[in-house]
Amino acid sequence: MLAFIGLGSNLENPKIQIENALKTLNKDDEIDVRSISSMYESKPLLDMPGPNYINAVCKIDTTLRAYDLLDVCQSIEDNQKRIREVKWGSRTIDLDILLYGQQVISSDRLSIPHPEMINRAFVMVPLHEIDKEINVPLLGPVKKLIGRINRLDVKKI
Repeated sequence: MLAFIGLGSNLENPKIQIENALKTLNKDDEIDVRSISSMYESKPLLDMPGPNYINAVCKIDTTLRAYDLLDVCQSIEDNQKRIREVKWGSRTIDLDILLYGQQVISSDRLSIPHPEMINRAFVMVPLHEIDKEINVPLLGPVKKLIGRINRLDVKKI
């Protein structure tokens, strides 16, 4: 299954945090990281206190079911000492499953497509960079959705 994962960090050397998460993803026997976007810098959401974020998106091919992929992502977050105290607060690493094939999933644990992705330049710009032809279920092609966001909200680094 083709899937896309958003990665973000703003604590403890964010670039290294993202690189480590990508290496760990690729070490999993059931995950093959196919492509990785450039890294982008963005301000925290809702003017939350804390340093700017570094974000990226990766395209993977996986034999894992969506919930098993979520477990892998959360395990990586735990291993990289992510603390979940404040929603949208600072973090060492965040991995969000953005898309999982053309599936639509809505549960307490997992929502795909990621419900906020089309409103976030730090997701849409790197997603568009690595796959301009991808279609977001229920919403349409990324090449059209990208026009809805302010690309100046992120800076390629």
